[in-house]
Amino acid sequence: MNSLTQPTIPTGSGFESKSHYGSGFFQMRIKLPPRDSAGVVTAFYLTSKGNTHDEVDFEFLGNRQGKPTAIQTNVFTNGQGGREQKFVLWFDPTTSFHTYGQTYGVYVDKVPIRVFKNNKRSGVNYPSKPMQLETSLWNGEAWATNGGKDKINWAYAPFKAQFQGFSDYGCHVNGQSNIANVCGSTKYWWNTRTYSRLSANEQKAMENVRAKYMNYDYCSDRPRYPVPPSECRWNI
Repeated sequence: MNSLTQPTIPTGSGFESKSHYGSGFFQMRIKLPPRDSAGVVTAFYLTSKGNTHDEVDFEFLGNRQGKPTAIQTNVFTNGQGGREQKFVLWFDPTTSFHTYGQTYGVYVDKVPIRVFKNNKRSGVNYPSKPMQLETSLWNGEAWATNGGKDKINWAYAPFKAQFQGFSDYGCHVNGQSNIANVCGSTKYWWNTRTYSRLSANEQKAMENVRAKYMNYDYCSDRPRYPVPPSECRWNI
């Protein structure tokens, strides 16, 4: 369990895996802070850290009590992010545990909501560095809820998120850097053809979620990106 109490400066808490990974399937069961959690961000992500890091994020954006929780996904490659997609969750993530997973796609309770392909033709080589799994709970009131207009109500502190059931299906690369050679083999089930693409049922489920619940896609944000980023032609 992680908790956030009123700080003198913006702060938070978290934990990380001891191991570094080059590929794999990672999931965690998470229960978000209850009641009024506007401005509070709960995150579950893989990151290589540093100025040129790779990263894939789940960020849960707290809200006023009774209003829906948003989930933001983002991908960093070689230190460059700006690939946000946001969804309104179709359930209350504060009342029970739900499963969030990452591999070829990003999953919520086994339903894919996003894919991001490692495609050198589009200039995206991801992941290219060993990454650790991290979770965190932190003060994001400057931007997380209603564009930063809704601040944290510290009367509801401490804010507590609960984590359980981490599944470590990963290629361990502690002390190694050439992850393509070490972790790209089809001896790992997540690298086989079956898991390198969505099934027809998964594709249909993802299209349904995106049509009903996605409320932001960087690939469609023309004021921000007059020319869509190159990977948008390959990724949904």
